[in-house]
Amino acid sequence: MSRVLYELCGIDDELLFSPFCWRVRYALAHKGLDAETRPWLFSEKDAIAFSGQGLVPVLVDGDEVVSDSFEIMRYLDRVYPDKPLLGSPEAEARARFFKHYAERSLAPGMMRTIVMDLYNAIHPDDREYFRTTREKRFGRTLEEMHSPAKGLSMLDQALAPLRGRLEESDFMDGEAPGAADYLLFGNFMWARTVSTADLLSNADPVYDWVERMLDMHAGLGRNAKRIVDIQGAYDK
Repeated sequence: MSRVLYELCGIDDELLFSPFCWRVRYALAHKGLDAETRPWLFSEKDAIAFSGQGLVPVLVDGDEVVSDSFEIMRYLDRVYPDKPLLGSPEAEARARFFKHYAERSLAPGMMRTIVMDLYNAIHPDDREYFRTTREKRFGRTLEEMHSPAKGLSMLDQALAPLRGRLEESDFMDGEAPGAADYLLFGNFMWARTVSTADLLSNADPVYDWVERMLDMHAGLGRNAKRIVDIQGAYDK
């Protein structure tokens, strides 16, 4: 196998929680492409220095090295045109909107809900880095940032446009999932892997979409290792 995907892991090599890496995992599955997972920590910047930057995902495909989840999607469409993720320039522009929406509207409410769960799921070698960088970004401590009631209220408001779309179609991209779905769903996999917080009522149409997405591509999301699986193993 020539493809390698560098992915952020937590306290277990199989606890893969980055929303950006999950976008790529689903994009690869959409294309029917395999990739070897290379677990990576925030503290291992040298391991991906060859990519010219310090963030994951990083996809190595033969001699090609591509970083940034959206750019990886564009690369996959260019090199493997079957089963397009983005398709036309118009579809790419629409997908960019969902990218920004996921990062700027969905992520803040989720972060306020799960940040301490996330911190506890992170590898011990990464916790100082995570705390220092995130507290600088947030302008407050992680403990002050952690406010599930506030976070769930923020998320509920942010989900209104998705509910409207899901009244029209089973997926953001229509009858079948595409780039827009994967760009959004990465955030839900981020929360699912590190936290047991209930983000959605089962009466919410977004809940049904999440369930459909979990089952896509042979249960890619549903079968992913979660922090509860690891904690359960420790308890035995």
